[in-house]
Amino acid sequence: MQLIRTFVACVLVMLFAVPRSLMAQHLVSPADLQAELVKNSQARQHNLETVQQFLSSPKAEKALASAHINAGQVQDAVSTLSDQELAQLASRVNKAQADFAAGRLEDRDLILILLAIAALVLIIVAVH
Repeated sequence: MQLIRTFVACVLVMLFAVPRSLMAQHLVSPADLQAELVKNSQARQHNLETVQQFLSSPKAEKALASAHINAGQVQDAVSTLSDQELAQLASRVNKAQADFAAGRLEDRDLILILLAIAALVLIIVAVH
C-alpha cells in the first residue's frame, strides 16, 4: 500500500513538474499531418490512375475478355487494394509498359503480365 502511494506521488510530481512546452515539442503539427495526408492521397490517386489506364487499354480489355475475366470487376477491385498493394502493382505496370515500349516484351508477354495482374488483384480482394 505504501509502495503504491509513493508510486502515484512520483507520477503526479513528474506530470506537473515537466513544463508543457517540452511535452508539446514531440507532437506533430496539424500542418505537417495535413501535408502528409495530402501527399499520400495524391500518391494513391496517381497509382490508381496508372493501373486503371493499363487495365482499360484496348489490348488489356481484349486479353481479359479472351480469358473470360470481367474487366469491370477487376477495375472495381483495384480501388479496394491497400496503398502498399496499389503502389506495388503500379510499379509493376510501369515496368511492364516501359519494357514493352523498349521492345523487350512482345504482345504475348504483355498479355500474360496483364492476366497475372488481373488474377492477383482478384485474389487479393477475395482474401480481404
